[in-house]
Formats: sequence, C-alpha cells, structure tokens
Amino acid sequence: MFTFETTDQKEVRRFRIAQFNGRTATARSGGSAVTGHVRSVLESKSSVPPRWIITIIPAEAKIRTGNLRPSPRVRAFAEDLD
Repeated sequence: MFTFETTDQKEVRRFRIAQFNGRTATARSGGSAVTGHVRSVLESKSSVPPRWIITIIPAEAKIRTGNLRPSPRVRAFAEDLD
C-alpha cells in the first residue's frame, strides 16, 4: 500500500471519483508515480489548511499491445452482395 498526504482539493476530488467508480488513479510524488486503486481518502480534521490522507493499492501495469482489431473490411461485405 502507498499512503501520502495532500492539501490539494482538486486532487482529492479526483481520487474520490476514482474510488467511487472503481478506476485506477495515479499519484505523483517526488518524481515517482504510483498507479493503483484508491482504498481510502481520509480528512485530517485537526489541521489547518485541511489535509487528506490517501491510501492506494498499487496495480499491475497494463501492457499496451498494438492494434488488436484490424480495420473494417468493407470489401468483404461487397463481395457477398454480388
């Protein structure tokens, strides 16, 4: 698990939306990036300005492959009509 603190409300909103939708989110800190599912977004009520503690469970990086689907073969359908 990866835990970090932030005071950026826009960033917190993005993580909450990712958590609600079950999507992965990427957190960048000190030149490194961690991508994974958001486990929790907790507000630290004793701090001024407001601060949030975000916990991310790292996910396996997806391997991008080439184009999986060839372009449509319109000619193949035209031959069936002849």
